[in-house]
Amino acid sequence: MDLKTKYMGLELKNPIVASSQPLTMELDNVKKIEDAGASAVVLYSLFEEQINHEIQEIDHFLATYSESYAEAMTYFPEPKEYKNLHAEEYLEYIQKLKKSVTIPVIASLNGVSTGGWIKYAKKIQDAGADALELNIYYIPADPFTKPQDVEQMYVDDLKAVKSAVTIPVAVKMSPFFSSLANMAVKLDQAGANGLVLFNRFYQPDINLETLHVEPSLQLSTSYDLRLPLRWIAILFGNVEASLAATSGIHTAQDALKAIMAGADVAMIASVLLKGGIGKISEILKDMEKWMHEHEYESISKMRGSVSYRTIAEPAAFERANYIKTLQSYK
Repeated sequence: MDLKTKYMGLELKNPIVASSQPLTMELDNVKKIEDAGASAVVLYSLFEEQINHEIQEIDHFLATYSESYAEAMTYFPEPKEYKNLHAEEYLEYIQKLKKSVTIPVIASLNGVSTGGWIKYAKKIQDAGADALELNIYYIPADPFTKPQDVEQMYVDDLKAVKSAVTIPVAVKMSPFFSSLANMAVKLDQAGANGLVLFNRFYQPDINLETLHVEPSLQLSTSYDLRLPLRWIAILFGNVEASLAATSGIHTAQDALKAIMAGADVAMIASVLLKGGIGKISEILKDMEKWMHEHEYESISKMRGSVSYRTIAEPAAFERANYIKTLQSYK
C-alpha cells in the first residue's frame, strides 16, 4: 500500500502530520511522534510578541486595530513579560530536533504586523527548518477596518516572509473571509507553497462570578472537519499550493475524507492530546486496512476523488447541501 504524498515539495512517507501543539515543545515527544509513524511535525508557534521585546510595532497595531476599550489591552503581557520568553531558544530547539529526527520539521511563526519579527523567518531557515507555517492570528474587531485591508495584511505578511527565505512557506488561513476562495487564490498567487485550512480562533468565555472574560479551549471533534472538508474540496485544482486539512481529524476515516476532498496531508493535534501519541500508528494502520478493503493502491490515486471538480453533483458543496441537511433532520 503506497501512502506516500508530497506537501509543499516535501516528499512524505504518508499524509499524517502532527500539527502545532504543546506536545511538539518537547524533543522526546517529537521523537515519539516520529516513531509512531508521523511523516512530519509542525512545531509550536514562535510568537511575534516573543520576538519584539519592546513591542513598539505590535503595541501600535493593537492600539489602532483592536478593541478600543482599556480592558482589551489587559489580555497582553507587559513588555517585561515578553523578555522572559526567549526566541533564541526556539532556534536552538530546531537545531536539536534536526539532529534527533529524520522527518521534516516545519516551524511556525505567529504574528500580525510586518515588523522586525519577520527577520526570524530567515533565522528559522538557517537553524535547519525544512519549511515554515505562517500563522496569522488576527481578529479585526474595529468596525472601521476595511475587509480589503485585512486581506492585504495577510498578503503583505506572506510576501515579507517569502522574500526572506527559500524554504517552503504555508499560510494557516482563517475561515472567516467573505470570499474565502478568492483569498486563497490571492495567497496562492503571492507565493504560498501551502494553505492550511483552518486556523481555529479560540473563543473567550465569561466568568459569571468574577465577570471577567476568560480564555476557553475546547479540543476538536470529528465534526469540526466538515468546514475544512468543504473548502478543500472547492479549492482542489484551483490553486497550485498544497492543501493541508487541520481541525477535526481524529480517525483514519477523517483523514481519508480529507484526502478524497483534495488534501495533501491531514494534520492532527486534539486526538493526540486526548488519546496519546500512539494514536498516529492506529490511524495509519486503519488507513491501510480501509484502502486494502476498498482496493485503493495509493494515496495519490485517492486524492481529490470526491472534490468539487470530480463529483457528479458539485452543488453538494454549495447551497443545495444546505437544503438537504435541513430536510434530513428527524
